[in-house]
Amino acid sequence: MRFPFSIARSLAAAISLTIGAPALADALVDNVDGMTLAADGDVVRFNGIVIDGEGRIVKLLKRGDKRPEKLDWKADLKGRTVIPGMVDAHGHVMDLGFRALALDLSDTRSLAAAQDAIRRYAAENATRAWLTGGGWNQEVWALGRFPSAAELDAATGDRPAWFIRADGHAGWANSAAMKAAGITAATRAPAGGRIELVAGKPGGVFVDAAMALIEQAVPKPTPRDRNAAFLKAQTMLLSVGVTASADMGTTLEDWMTYRRMGDLGLLRMRVMSYAAGVDVALLVGGSGPTPWLYDDRLRMGGIKLYTDGALGSRGAWLKAPYADAPGNSGLPLQSDARLLNLISRGAMDGFQIAIHAIGDRANQQALDAIDEVSDTYNGDRRWRIEHAQIVDPADLPRFGRHGIIASMQPVHQTSDRMMAEARLGPARLDGAYAWKAMLGNGARLAFGSDYPVESANPFVGWAVAFTRQDGDGQPFGGWRPEQAVSREQAWRAFTTDAAYAGFAEKRFGHLAPGLRADFIVIDRDPLLASPADLRATGVLETWVGGVQVWRRGQAAAGEGR
Repeated sequence: MRFPFSIARSLAAAISLTIGAPALADALVDNVDGMTLAADGDVVRFNGIVIDGEGRIVKLLKRGDKRPEKLDWKADLKGRTVIPGMVDAHGHVMDLGFRALALDLSDTRSLAAAQDAIRRYAAENATRAWLTGGGWNQEVWALGRFPSAAELDAATGDRPAWFIRADGHAGWANSAAMKAAGITAATRAPAGGRIELVAGKPGGVFVDAAMALIEQAVPKPTPRDRNAAFLKAQTMLLSVGVTASADMGTTLEDWMTYRRMGDLGLLRMRVMSYAAGVDVALLVGGSGPTPWLYDDRLRMGGIKLYTDGALGSRGAWLKAPYADAPGNSGLPLQSDARLLNLISRGAMDGFQIAIHAIGDRANQQALDAIDEVSDTYNGDRRWRIEHAQIVDPADLPRFGRHGIIASMQPVHQTSDRMMAEARLGPARLDGAYAWKAMLGNGARLAFGSDYPVESANPFVGWAVAFTRQDGDGQPFGGWRPEQAVSREQAWRAFTTDAAYAGFAEKRFGHLAPGLRADFIVIDRDPLLASPADLRATGVLETWVGGVQVWRRGQAAAGEGR
């Protein structure tokens, strides 16, 4: 599937991001209102940064400290606020770019609005063989059910169309797409998947593993398309202050894209890659994690595994049936034996294991598996459980064992709270989105956004973490406010501990001598801003390794549309 813009223009625009930035050399970035967290969580204030020729910090300077006399270059930031680059502990880099370059339905508030958007998109892209995109959410539409193929047909006609749900765990196909994929009334869902039925026949929505039935027929992006998607995603992330991100579910094609970008000198951000399964990890790493490449900008150090789906599509695996769907307890994606086998295959070669678990039964399975393998694969493993959204209170203390990292996404709580109440009922939410309980039980907390499921803007997630409120300040006092963390704890989870979660804390994540000079210039003090003002934080400049890689007003040239 080709995108309607020139890859050459995108490459040229990406190269231009560092035009005007000083060449990497011994340098001083001075006259800043700087703040960072020390390794112990204390706030450190500074007014200048001395950077060596490798892009590492030599010293943080305070007011009155003697400035170096011999420098290759100096930047005066005129008293503006400087903080460490934000680290997203859980995102999907290529998905973000592809979503931005296709049709994004995340702003639609009704089925009719989505149909109108799809009609416009179809008319504007008349030469596309397939219509693709994502971001729809039947809960936001207040539909009370999944949309149907017939409703998508009304907007697309006879051109195949395939749109991914906001959580990435279900897809919506029209009749032409199902025909192209060979879907009939006799088609059965694979293990770990579900086909939603209408009048006893496939109705157009395919959940979790069943999505592959349609996706095998969708035209694959070309390497040029992938380059373009990465450049788009990178610009989006740098523009909101994300200088490093875990990439959860890197495919072999994704990895080759990152390597192309690195070889061309266009990899500006840092990517902590988690392979989409053991086989991809072994194809890329051979006998273990790759080294850090491109001056600490890329490494495949882990493997992403799944135990269940998502709450919105009722694929999250629960201990008891859904309150709003009796008889349905979700979709377990691995047997206990298979999960143990996959963990062992990766852990024996030194890969870090990150396990997607949303429902309380899925989290129990992940914890059970870690309990079983931790004696065999001991040492500093940093087992990760991704999302950990709905946890039985009885299982919460188990997150404090074996060095488990709770990799969670604050914005999921504000997006999901009403749906979670409907799916589970209030009595089963005591362990839901339980950030403070994770810390209290001794687990390391790493925050991210799960972009493009949610906005990649880390300042929104930061505000949610200590308020438990959405952008409208709702609910009053916060939803289950006893699980809020402090402002500084949330900042740590988006910086030092998000880097720690990727075995990168000795390279980046905060500002200190010996670490990479990754920082952002913002338009307000985030430690003094109100929650609403923190959400509205504007990034003025983004620096990675002592080089300015993005600044406000320049990114528009990089869109290439």
